[in-house]
Amino acid sequence: MTLFRQLYSLLFGLFLLVVASLGYVQFNETRSFLTKQMESDLNNTSHSLGLMLVPALEAGDMATVETMVNVIFEGGYYQQVQLTWMVDGKQQTWNNAIRVQGVPQWFIDLQLFPTIAKESTITSGWIQLAQLKITAHPGYGYNELWRIMSNTIIVFSILFLVAILTARFGLSWILKPLHDIAEHAKSVAKREFGPDMVPPKTRELKDVVEAFNSMSAQLKQIFNSLDQEVSELRKKNLVDAVSNLPNRQYMTGRLNSWLSEPDSGALLMARLSWLEEVHSKYGYQVRDETIKLLAEKLQQQLKDVADSVIARISAYEFAFLITNVEREQTSKYLQTLIRTINQEMIKAGSKPNEDYAIGIAERIGQSSVSSILAQADNALQHALQQGRIFHWYESQQQQLFTREQWRVKLTEAINSKQFRFRWQPIQQVGSSKLLQREIFCQLQMEDKVVHAGQFMPYVELLSLGSLMDRCLIEKIFEDGIIERIEQPLAVNLTHQSITDVNFHDWLAKFLKDNNHQGLLTFEIQEATIYGDTEACESLCRIIKEYGASFGIDHFGRQFGSMTYLQSFRPAYVKLDQSFAQFEDNLHNAELCRALVNVAKGLDISVIVTGIQEQTQLARFDSFKVQGYQGFIAPPENID
Repeated sequence: MTLFRQLYSLLFGLFLLVVASLGYVQFNETRSFLTKQMESDLNNTSHSLGLMLVPALEAGDMATVETMVNVIFEGGYYQQVQLTWMVDGKQQTWNNAIRVQGVPQWFIDLQLFPTIAKESTITSGWIQLAQLKITAHPGYGYNELWRIMSNTIIVFSILFLVAILTARFGLSWILKPLHDIAEHAKSVAKREFGPDMVPPKTRELKDVVEAFNSMSAQLKQIFNSLDQEVSELRKKNLVDAVSNLPNRQYMTGRLNSWLSEPDSGALLMARLSWLEEVHSKYGYQVRDETIKLLAEKLQQQLKDVADSVIARISAYEFAFLITNVEREQTSKYLQTLIRTINQEMIKAGSKPNEDYAIGIAERIGQSSVSSILAQADNALQHALQQGRIFHWYESQQQQLFTREQWRVKLTEAINSKQFRFRWQPIQQVGSSKLLQREIFCQLQMEDKVVHAGQFMPYVELLSLGSLMDRCLIEKIFEDGIIERIEQPLAVNLTHQSITDVNFHDWLAKFLKDNNHQGLLTFEIQEATIYGDTEACESLCRIIKEYGASFGIDHFGRQFGSMTYLQSFRPAYVKLDQSFAQFEDNLHNAELCRALVNVAKGLDISVIVTGIQEQTQLARFDSFKVQGYQGFIAPPENID
């Protein structure tokens, strides 16, 4: 029971006790007063009637006696009059039944008034004429008692109602600061740190509010410190101090994540030998300043061409990872890169198109980090040997289809729902229990099964993401997959679906119309949150409103604050696969631990990904994560 109800019940009970006590006292006092009044009236009547009957009794006039008694009997509240003649012992009795108008019979049956009778002897001098006995009728007492108590109850009821309403509103006003404290405490428990509460005027509550404000500020500071720790560890471990670009370690991790997912793109490696000349002429300080300015220009000029990661991997070498692009866009990226380098060379006093080379390796089909790095390095070495600005590594592996062929085939596959599903279990750490299953799709194309890694890059390139997501979600329900599971089923959403308002409306209607039993969960990439926070918030509100849940994929991959977790509040986060490769790297382990602490501090489950073997999982024992995913438990076909 709430404190408000306890206090309200206490006041209700006390007021009821007071009213009942007053009512009881009023009832007894009124009854006692009416009893005394009836006794007094009876005495007066007995005395008066005795005096009036003396002449008639002396004369033996029976008719006159009866007339006088009837006048008295009918004019007052008398139940019985009994007259006994002393001469011959003759007795006359007048009776009146107990009938009271306007008073309930049950009230009369309570026998609230005792029988009141008065006996007297009528005399004339020393001669006794007759014996007179008058019994009072209780009708007057019942009438008056019922009237007074009815009015009293009405007045008490009105006062009671007014008092209860006043107490309710009064308590609500008095306890409002306490209610605010409770709501603030709930927010703090959820790690939602809003503005400080205004201290109330009540001294005791003021102390509590100030204590809560202080505690909230300290918890907020702890979370901000964790977020700051993550930023500092990232800067220390993954950022080049001179250029403020990601370093080789970060690029290696991104390559590993990129190659483990269905995507397209290319890796460019550039050796800028002209920076050595700047160093020899002007010293390392000018060289470092030149590198810093070059890095800023590269980020400014290349961000509008394509999504990419730019890293400084050695003193004079830079790597450029371009994702989700085809050769045409890669070529445009290369041209912009060359133009930007030439401009900075001119500013530094060097000749353009000299003393640098670029090697390009496209991602075609399945590849590994070592192989694509080798391809890019081979292309770079070939450009250096040939004295050319760039060289494009020509892979012997051919694309399965052209872009237009992919458009036709994917559109047809989406319209006819030619997809097959596999799912991968996500295990709970330390037990065999499944936390959820992540679903993957394959494309049934004629007599071949095409894996997501082959067609998903073209889904994004051809802007078919939202259409495909609709198709897959519908097919999940058509195939009855939701009905066959007990754990949540995770569905990855494409970037286009997250930013498409029409998809938001469709998903809201679909979740409302279909019974997903709360087992449907959607995964959003962290990069999309940084790229379009507003669209992500809109979609997440819809997902939560209709009983589904969502998680953040590739958590920790992006450079940025983790404060978005406070507003989004995902059910879980999946650590980027690059953290599974930290091995014995102490700095990476510290960064991973800090990321886990940020999520766990907000009561968000943490799942590590990219786990291939038990030794990798063992490295996370001290982190106390909730689950793990990887080819240690590979995807399975859904029968």
